[in-house]
Amino acid sequence: MLAVYLESGRVEVRRVGRPRREEGFALVRVLCAGICNTDLELQRGYYGFRGIPGHEFAGEVLEADDRRLVGRRVVGEINLGCGACDWCRRGLGRHCPSRSVLGIVRHPGAFREFLTLPERNLHVLPESVGTAEATFVEPVAAACEILDQLRLRRGTKVAVLGDGKLGLLIGQVLHARGMAVKQFGRHAAKLRIAREAGIETARLGAKPPERAFDFVVEATGLPEGLAQAVGMARPRGTVVMKSTVHGRVAIDTAPVIVDELTLVGSRCGRFEPAIELLRRGAVRVGAMIAARLPLAEAPRAFELAARKGMLKVLLDSGA
Repeated sequence: MLAVYLESGRVEVRRVGRPRREEGFALVRVLCAGICNTDLELQRGYYGFRGIPGHEFAGEVLEADDRRLVGRRVVGEINLGCGACDWCRRGLGRHCPSRSVLGIVRHPGAFREFLTLPERNLHVLPESVGTAEATFVEPVAAACEILDQLRLRRGTKVAVLGDGKLGLLIGQVLHARGMAVKQFGRHAAKLRIAREAGIETARLGAKPPERAFDFVVEATGLPEGLAQAVGMARPRGTVVMKSTVHGRVAIDTAPVIVDELTLVGSRCGRFEPAIELLRRGAVRVGAMIAARLPLAEAPRAFELAARKGMLKVLLDSGA
């Protein structure tokens, strides 16, 4: 089968063996997969990664112990916990200390024709959710995680800093749940997507508004984004950190301490609320698809995805 391989910054398409299904795992034919900023960071050296990346996907189950899954379209949670530790027993396998992570840590990713995942990681897709749309379930779940971590009431004013792929999804999720969102970004075309979803937007100038919001979500994907978000937070405010950046991020901690800010790291989330938002059409992702290329053209797809201002680039496996 064909697979995308990252090594030393290079993106190659290789022919590799089809994975063998273990007990408790399903064999999934990948239908479509999305390139996200984490994949680009892996290419740049994040985690010292070498292997097959990709964790945003939709596929069809070919083989499984649970025969009810066979033939169904699915998406899959990316963290493979041990299933036995305290974190896993609490339903937080994404924090399992011995976990592997699809396409990131010790488990080959979705940029290939076939993959295996534990059956407990899989979620069957509603018929109303298209295959391309379904590749957004994982990042929409990451946006929904904010609502699991913070107690935000309807009408709460929230600034979302960043108009990239994740930032736009976060803005839509919070808006759909009744928050008064203001989305800050630098790209008119991207901010238009937020406005069409009913979100207030503002162009981010050289000097962001200072100490203006009780809640700020940083999703710029840039090393300087956290410092900007801290500057926008009111005393005793909360800054949610969503950017995954390769390397160290410099920040002056004085305003964090003096203003008694709370910094919240936020990563993966539950798939159930994300699938429901997509099923209802409460989060619209079609306008965020910038290009679709076959798996064999992965080097070109990565090149496109890395361009400044580019939204989602999808890979069709063709399997």
